[in-house]
Amino acid sequence: MKSLILASGFGTRLYPLTTTKAKGLLDYKGKALISHIVDKIPQDIDILVNSNKRFEADFRCWQGTIGRTVTLCVEPVFTEEQAFGAVGSLDYWIRAKNITDDLLVIASDNYFEFDLCQFIAAYNGKNTLVAVYDIGDKSKASRYGVVQLDGRRIAEFEEKPAQPKSSLIATACYIFPSRIFPLLLKCCAQGKRDNLGSFIAYLIETDEVHVYTFSELWFDIGSIDVYQSL
Repeated sequence: MKSLILASGFGTRLYPLTTTKAKGLLDYKGKALISHIVDKIPQDIDILVNSNKRFEADFRCWQGTIGRTVTLCVEPVFTEEQAFGAVGSLDYWIRAKNITDDLLVIASDNYFEFDLCQFIAAYNGKNTLVAVYDIGDKSKASRYGVVQLDGRRIAEFEEKPAQPKSSLIATACYIFPSRIFPLLLKCCAQGKRDNLGSFIAYLIETDEVHVYTFSELWFDIGSIDVYQSL
């Protein structure tokens, strides 16, 4: 297994905080958000981090401070309009790096305190695994990808529904088996390049997607208000 931390977004919803700093490099508890993720990934798993040309220098500086080997993958984009999108980035780097291992994928603005080793242990080696969290309030769930379950399988997925059917949401932490990699390109061809929730919704139409449910602290930095409240 390899891992890819997605950090190539431009964080436009957090302007002006992210005008000159990548969202994943924002500080939380004395270090960058992305560093908390790196600290949780087992030492035997190679780490790739994708970025864009605008923030490449900042990520190069960060790379030299973390005390662990991380491969920085820089996308040839400078603006939001040029961005590949999360699904597009995942597909691009799988092909560019010729990745054939199963892949742990985590968004860099996604803070969590559950044990990644337990998450990985719950992976059966065949089915996509998604970390899900009960946010406890259906009205808050409308800002995320909402799931309904059939046992450990996702039976239904809705991206930011106006009227959520549950308060259980998909967080940006996944394990993708290599056998589904060809489906990423097909998903992109249908214009679903922007977020991985779209890919999960696409995937459950033809394949089983399983969940790992956790209750430890979790949040994503989706707005200035959220970040300033931490």
